[in-house]
Amino acid sequence: MNGPTQTKFRVDGMDCASCASKIDTAVRRMPGISDVTVSVTAGTMTVTHDYASDLKAVGTKLSGLGFQATPIRPRSASATPVTEHAHGVGSGVEHHANHHDHDHGPSERPWWRSGKGRLTIMAGAALVFAYGIGLLFPDIATYAFIVAMLVGLVPIARRAIMAAMAGTPFSIEMLMTIAAVGALFIDATEEAAAVVFLFLVGELLEGVAAGKARDSIRSLTALVPKTAMLEEAGKNREVPAETLEVGAIILVRPGDRISADGVIVAGESSVDEAPVTGESVPVRKAVEDNVFAGTVNGDAALRVRVTAAAADNTIARVVRLVEEAQESKAPTERFIDRFSRYYTPGVVVVAALVAVIPPLLGGGVWSEWLYKGLAVLLIGCPCALVISTPAAIAASLSSGARRGLLLKGGAVLEGLGKLTAIAFDKTGTLTEGKPKVTDVVPFGRKVHEVLRYAAALEMGSSHPLALAVLERADEDGIDAPAATDAKALGGKGVTAVIDGVEVFFGSPRAAAERVSVPMAHSKTITSLNDEGKTVSVLVIGNVLAGAIAMRDEPRADAVAGLKTLTDAGIKIIMLTGDNKRTATAIGAQLGIEVRAELMPEDKQRIVGELKREGFVVGKIGDGINDAPALAAADVGIAMGGGTDVALETADAAVLHGRVGDVGLMVDLSKRTMRNIYQNITIALGLKAVFLVTTIIGITGLWPAILADTGATVLVTMNALRLLRPIR
Repeated sequence: MNGPTQTKFRVDGMDCASCASKIDTAVRRMPGISDVTVSVTAGTMTVTHDYASDLKAVGTKLSGLGFQATPIRPRSASATPVTEHAHGVGSGVEHHANHHDHDHGPSERPWWRSGKGRLTIMAGAALVFAYGIGLLFPDIATYAFIVAMLVGLVPIARRAIMAAMAGTPFSIEMLMTIAAVGALFIDATEEAAAVVFLFLVGELLEGVAAGKARDSIRSLTALVPKTAMLEEAGKNREVPAETLEVGAIILVRPGDRISADGVIVAGESSVDEAPVTGESVPVRKAVEDNVFAGTVNGDAALRVRVTAAAADNTIARVVRLVEEAQESKAPTERFIDRFSRYYTPGVVVVAALVAVIPPLLGGGVWSEWLYKGLAVLLIGCPCALVISTPAAIAASLSSGARRGLLLKGGAVLEGLGKLTAIAFDKTGTLTEGKPKVTDVVPFGRKVHEVLRYAAALEMGSSHPLALAVLERADEDGIDAPAATDAKALGGKGVTAVIDGVEVFFGSPRAAAERVSVPMAHSKTITSLNDEGKTVSVLVIGNVLAGAIAMRDEPRADAVAGLKTLTDAGIKIIMLTGDNKRTATAIGAQLGIEVRAELMPEDKQRIVGELKREGFVVGKIGDGINDAPALAAADVGIAMGGGTDVALETADAAVLHGRVGDVGLMVDLSKRTMRNIYQNITIALGLKAVFLVTTIIGITGLWPAILADTGATVLVTMNALRLLRPIR
């Protein structure tokens, strides 16, 4: 009970990576804290601490920095006793809730009701009032602008001092405070008040934009209905969806949203999966098919057996994975973080040199160069630069998740765009993963008769080939006759009596033992086998009646999906454990290089060979038998329908099994990296321009803060373009 435990906090007012860094630095220094994890996307902080740690002090520390912390339930059972401490945190923070610089939660409330929103409005009103006073009473205008400036600056300065005491001396708030106070000494009070107001406007816009990125993924949770119709003892009653247990049976009426992940046990209906997958066409679902929470039932009632609790359904796991992915930084983001650590102190040094060197060495006017130095200080604020990468990555991860493209962090997102070779598994990745009837060849009977007798023999069987025959018969509207005295012949086929005649359906070799197979029919069967198809022959009495060929067919979008990758200059190859004849036939159909009859270690070896040849390799598989190759690849991508394996095994996952989604994932990566480079160019470019214009005397404090605020807003809005639907 006295060992390390965890407490999770909801943190309001945390809008960018700079905020997260300040929080991490401050809390990590507190006694009893062994680890801190901050997620900007989730708006949360998880603290690992000793049982005796003062969690109320954590809340107080964050409130001093301008954030409101509210404890969430502990992550583990061992953390349960901490809830008593957690109440202290909540009350401690609530005590400060009315301070202007604290509460900011665009996700939960309108911006004008947030703490930063109210402070911005007050500062704006004070500025307008000061202008009015200046027009009516010019003699006291200076004092009016000082008061207007202090309305916004006092909370900012307080946060700056607390951040400095907590280990972040060069915060944006500190630069702002130095610039505003310095402006007072050179009698630029009007500009100082305006600059403080513009700074607050920039912070507010940044918070609103961050909230939009955060809400885009959180809105997924709203897809799951709050209640469910639970079936117990033949009766249905409405219960909260979060109380459903695995194994429970729920009734989903036509038009209702499905309230849990599950498997259909009764009923058949069209299910609209667009809210989760983005697919516009409803999918027909029948008994034994999987359904996802948040999708919409169509035209008939379904009984569904729950397969995942509310906290573990597909949507909940997607949200959790995206939030956790934000904690994994891309190489570019890590570089920007390191750069900004030196950049901000460097800006302070440059500003000081601009203010001091010309008057000392060149006889410049002190007030003029001090003014320019203060402007340089504002121009150098690192907000836009620091947010340039994480804003784009957060928007990109959210956008991908809404399409079923899950990427475990910025490093994976960045790596996808660099792929030059992708190795695909065959079964269940490029193909559907189950056989389908491709040919019905009549020899002595008509096509529908061959299907009719074959379906009668396979009725009740769960073998994949049998299910393929039954599915084709059902599609063609064929009713199978009754069969009696059915017998399975191990390795050969099945026999039964239908309409008083013995009927056999099985392998060509076993059929040849019963009847003679003409050379022409034998060639037809061989030709079908050469196409990678499994052929079963029907014999009615002593007559060869026909043959049915089956094969695991390529996914509908496989050809188009692979072409997208080859058009992008990416080498594609199929690695499969299947026999060479079948794999070659599928490969020819898809236009892809094939390596067949491979063991898992062979796939891993081939991935290694491609890497040694200089390729950046991605591996696409089902996450189980491809595990060694997935681990060996630069980026491993699991293809699966929302299973634990698809979510947990690889670096990324294509939840809905579309080959075309791999190309979308690569394209999303490239668009994100372009967006990041644009953001960095905007952030540094604007600063460079205004730095030059300030030093030569064209611009002053107002344009300086606009350079920072404007760049931050432009960078954030540019990143939010990635939230647009992927096509």
